[in-house]
Amino acid sequence: MANFYNDNPDLKHHLNHPLMQKIVELKERNFADADKFDYAPLNFEDAMDSYDKVLEIVGEICGGRIAENAESVDHQGPRVENNRVIYADGTQENLELCRKAGLMGMSMPRRLGGLNFPITPYIMAADIVSRADTGFENLWGLQDCAETIYEFASEDQKQRFIPRVCQGETMSMDLTEPDAGSDLQSVMLKATEQPDGTWRLNGVKRFITNGDSDIHLVLARSEDGTKDGRGLSMFIYDKRDGGVNVRRIENKMGIKGSPTCELTYKNAKAELCGSRRLGLIKYVMALMNGARLGIAAQSVGVSERAYREALDYAKERKQFGKAIIEFPAVYEMLAVMKAKLDASRALLYETSRFVDIYKIYDDIAKERSLTPEERKEAKTYSKLADACTPLAKGLGSEYCNQNAYDAIQIHGGSGFMKDYACERVYRDARITSIYEGTTQLQVVAAIRHVTTGTYLGLIREYEATEIKESLQPLRNVLIDLTAKYEAAVASVLEAKDQTYTDFMARRMVEMAGNIIMSYLLILDANRNDAFVKSAEVYNKMAQAEVNKHADFIANFTPSQIEAYKA
Repeated sequence: MANFYNDNPDLKHHLNHPLMQKIVELKERNFADADKFDYAPLNFEDAMDSYDKVLEIVGEICGGRIAENAESVDHQGPRVENNRVIYADGTQENLELCRKAGLMGMSMPRRLGGLNFPITPYIMAADIVSRADTGFENLWGLQDCAETIYEFASEDQKQRFIPRVCQGETMSMDLTEPDAGSDLQSVMLKATEQPDGTWRLNGVKRFITNGDSDIHLVLARSEDGTKDGRGLSMFIYDKRDGGVNVRRIENKMGIKGSPTCELTYKNAKAELCGSRRLGLIKYVMALMNGARLGIAAQSVGVSERAYREALDYAKERKQFGKAIIEFPAVYEMLAVMKAKLDASRALLYETSRFVDIYKIYDDIAKERSLTPEERKEAKTYSKLADACTPLAKGLGSEYCNQNAYDAIQIHGGSGFMKDYACERVYRDARITSIYEGTTQLQVVAAIRHVTTGTYLGLIREYEATEIKESLQPLRNVLIDLTAKYEAAVASVLEAKDQTYTDFMARRMVEMAGNIIMSYLLILDANRNDAFVKSAEVYNKMAQAEVNKHADFIANFTPSQIEAYKA
């Protein structure tokens, strides 16, 4: 039986990044919990050993039952009976295994029943779960919604709801409506305050992942007469109170084990989470940052599965008297798949470390005043997290789709058949570049970090890092590409035309992402020779992509946009 953590040394490489010592010491408040909880770590080494052991458990469960259940879950799927969701048999088994193993509420504080894990090892678990069953990661990964309750709810709400999540109850975030998809300002589900201080919710939500969960975070319109985001608040709905029914489950292309529901709210009792009017402009934005990171992890897990399915098949399949992996057309595809996988994973964990540091500082600030140095550092990492989450989600999900596509191609006609797992992986991959903000919306979120220089500043930091002499030629390529990126951005901004900037946004964001991921692979190769090949392959790919976009921008004028309009 495979262990999806132990069979992947790349995960341990990323878990043991030098920045983890700072993250762990901040998260553990210099290990103050050691006297209060017998499972709290005594020091950094003890904490890392704990993460390693828990991830081994995740890997064992995923490599065993969850991966084995994936095919039957895909066929059986969930169903609706009496307005309630009934999970597929395999899904129910998966959830029970995770509950018994204590893998729910992983990032929540120990005082509320959690493991107090930093974001990075939690995201690593999501990476592993996604490789086993992409749809199940949606159910398991929604425990991340508890972060919103922890950050913004009252202490009483934290005490009542978070321990339930840590014990295995499921969550959902009910945002989308039939007429409010990406444009959440248009949400119209009505929230009416009652004399006793509770609220009643009425309306419809659509495309809600795990919509029959135990605890819901609900975006609703609390202010009469409003039509924009300033009239929206966040609410907590407890399924035990009733009032929300599942009208139907969507019949989807992939991730079939994850029920995507249409919900009807009829005087459903709910509690305000945080302050009125901040539902969209503060709380959903915080939720979406976590969701982006979660989908980036899901994308990497799917990429891992696609690459392994393709590699195994290429080694076994013989044509013209030899294994097809010996043909240049095939081994080039596999090398590029591995480079895309390694690049997206490198960006995922770089981003998770940025998120870790700024979130931990935010939490510490609730306990004491931060020093000026800490405030400055928190601000820096918050900006980097804000810049890198859309990059990790946007580019990671696109690479995930490309790897799933190439896995089918390497399988040839067999890949089109349901006899091979790559067919399911291909269907599951497609949603990653759509939900929690399409790739196009990730570009919208990322472009200001192009125009304000956040990405360039990060690139300069990587450029200045000391590396082995053998890797210097790769850095020299990136120095040249950075100059082309700078020139391209400058030429677009000089036009002072917002439509032109928007038109070129994807190209500029991809250029920045290609350079950043190539640098991250060089830094990985600097610590671990196992990444040298991917660093070389991705460097070549980045060179081609950045030059392509730079050439397009250099030979394009704002007036030519007319040819692209409908």
